[in-house]
Amino acid sequence: MKRAAYILVRNPLSLTGVILITLVVFGALFADFIAPFPEHRGAVVDFANFNKPPEWPYLFGTDLVGRDLFSRILYAYRISLLLGAVVLAIAVPVGVTIGLVAGYIGGWTEYVLMRITDVFLSIPPLVLAMSMMGLLEPTLTNGMLAVTAMWWPWYTRLVYNLTRSEKEEGYVLAAEVIGASRTHIIFREILPNCVPSIVTKMTLDLGFVILIASSLSFLGLGVQPPTPDLGSMVADGAKYLPDSWWLTVFPGLAILVAVFGFNLLGDALRDILGVDQ
Repeated sequence: MKRAAYILVRNPLSLTGVILITLVVFGALFADFIAPFPEHRGAVVDFANFNKPPEWPYLFGTDLVGRDLFSRILYAYRISLLLGAVVLAIAVPVGVTIGLVAGYIGGWTEYVLMRITDVFLSIPPLVLAMSMMGLLEPTLTNGMLAVTAMWWPWYTRLVYNLTRSEKEEGYVLAAEVIGASRTHIIFREILPNCVPSIVTKMTLDLGFVILIASSLSFLGLGVQPPTPDLGSMVADGAKYLPDSWWLTVFPGLAILVAVFGFNLLGDALRDILGVDQ
């Protein structure tokens, strides 16, 4: 903890990332108490206050049916963070397990698993997600599945390279000499030494998952109205630029803050955990 505090104090950008993500997570978790108009997250219409520029009590203005943008952005953060957490909770175990097995066992197992991984890596992530969402109903669950399908190969490639390096270390050779099983060596010896790199990448990827999910929603393939979503809010507001600029600027800034914050937080964790790559 002392080392982490020292690094954060010495690096203003890392401290900025921690502050930004703390604010984003706090706002998402306690949106029910922070949002000035929590009922505006749903199908609410208030034509008396429609399309108002930023002013009190509408800090970020209102949309075309009178809903408070600040309140909807807070709830949109909740959706985005939930999507990112679920995607990584599925993609990381799958990708890490495949990478460990391929890297340690080698042979035909390595060849088959890594060629499958290369096939997924050869397809642009957004294109793969768009293809899947084009075949599925555009719901939050299907959006998670689409993003998960494109995310696990990156962890497979990372852990595969780490495992290839770690399996030549003395502690692995010692475990083999005393007769430890492959399962023990993979998950009790090699995996703990890969955790710092995995955690760092997860932090960086949370921002990119939010960005990809927002891109799908921008194209109409993500979370559907009236559920608040940053990407769909940007898409709806873009039709009315530059007059109603707040409809696009504030949701866009919300995406920027989340992605920028997670990237800075990932850099901070890399320094704290001593990750080289």
